[in-house]
Amino acid sequence: MTLFEFDQTVRAAHHVSCLAGVDEAGRGPLAGPVFAAAVILPPDFPGEGIRDSKKLSEKKREALEAIIKEKALAFSVCAAEVPLIEEVNILNATFIAMKSALAKLTVCPEFVLVDGNRSPGIELSHDCIVGGDDKSLSVAAASILAKVARDRFVKEVLAKEYPLYQFEKHKGYGTKLHFEKIAEFGPCPQHRRSFLKKKFGEFK
Repeated sequence: MTLFEFDQTVRAAHHVSCLAGVDEAGRGPLAGPVFAAAVILPPDFPGEGIRDSKKLSEKKREALEAIIKEKALAFSVCAAEVPLIEEVNILNATFIAMKSALAKLTVCPEFVLVDGNRSPGIELSHDCIVGGDDKSLSVAAASILAKVARDRFVKEVLAKEYPLYQFEKHKGYGTKLHFEKIAEFGPCPQHRRSFLKKKFGEFK
C-alpha cells in the first residue's frame, strides 16, 4: 500500500475528507527546540516523492517542503523551546508542540493521524500510527515540514549565535564532535541539560 492509498483508506474508514497528519522533529538532539508540524493535504493530492523525512536528502526535503506548502489546504509548524523541555520533559514538550501545531491550522481537520504510539492528548478524533511517517502521506508531509524547519533553525539561529559548537555540522545531535565541544566550552543556553547528565553529570 502506498502512502497515498493509506490515507485514502483512513478517510474511507472514518467517513472524512479533511485529514491531518502530525509529526515531530528533534526529540533526540542535545540542544535546541523540538519542532512539530501539522498538515492537511487535498484528498486527491498524490504526493509523489513524499516519504519519511529521515529517508530523504536535505535538498530533496527542501524541495518537497515547498511543494507541500503550495498544495496543502493548511499547514502549521510550532516549536517547544528548551526551557519547556527541561520543565516538563521532552515527551510532554513534544505533545505541546503537536497540539499547538494543530491549533494553529486555518482549517479544522475531521480526523488526525499522529506519528507514534502515544496520544498527545488532543480532543480531535485521531489515531496514533507507529512509523506513521513511513506509512501515511499526511504524516510524512508533516515530518518533512518539521524536519526542514528545525534544520533551518539550527543553521540560521543556533549556528550563528553559538559558533563555537559548530551546530551546522551535527544539528545538535550527540555526535563525537558535539560532545567534544560541550566538554571544551560547557553547555550553552540552548543545550538540554537534562540530556547531558548521563555523560557529563550536573553542570553548575
